[in-house]
Amino acid sequence: MTDPVRDLTTLDEATARLLTVAGTLDDAALAEPSRLPGWTRGHLLSHLARNADALLNVVAGRPMYASAEARDADIEAGAGRPAETLAEDVRLSAARLATALSEVTDWEAVVELRNGVTDRLARVPFRRLVEVELHQVDLGAGRELEDLSPEFTDAENAFLADRFTGHPDVPPLLLRPAGSPALTSGRAPAPGEEPLTVTGAPADLLGWLAGRRAPA
Repeated sequence: MTDPVRDLTTLDEATARLLTVAGTLDDAALAEPSRLPGWTRGHLLSHLARNADALLNVVAGRPMYASAEARDADIEAGAGRPAETLAEDVRLSAARLATALSEVTDWEAVVELRNGVTDRLARVPFRRLVEVELHQVDLGAGRELEDLSPEFTDAENAFLADRFTGHPDVPPLLLRPAGSPALTSGRAPAPGEEPLTVTGAPADLLGWLAGRRAPA
């Protein structure tokens, strides 16, 4: 169940952790590859700053990004800045978004995200939380998927399972994360077709669904 007030509190805590880590990375560390192919750690911090501003646009009823090309160009342009500048950009952009979210009065409003995707405004704090939590892992600076809270991992697994539900290119799936509720995803099974059962630790399933880990 979506609880934006709870998610805002969790987001504040996750952002504080991210800023602590960002403050430990010098110019050389930011120039090193992240765990996302083609991106340095500097790219990740640049993306996190611009994502905060993009979600601020969403809250204000403006287009999230001017275009996909502009989004990519802004990330690239900011990736090579000095470590102190990048960390400050992440801090200030996160603070701007936090202020805007704290002033929301209608969480049921429908907003438009990238590529025409719509969602309730109440989901925006969680969407930002996903960016902060997963990309801190992507930094490869000490935090792993196993360090994420069980509550976040279960919620993100459910979110990703729902995201792929009905997708024609995804086979019927029955996801069984150990110790957590089972989930279904993928396209509807054909008559007589059994869903593919995927089991594993919740963190491993999250890594698989989010494209961070290959199946064992």
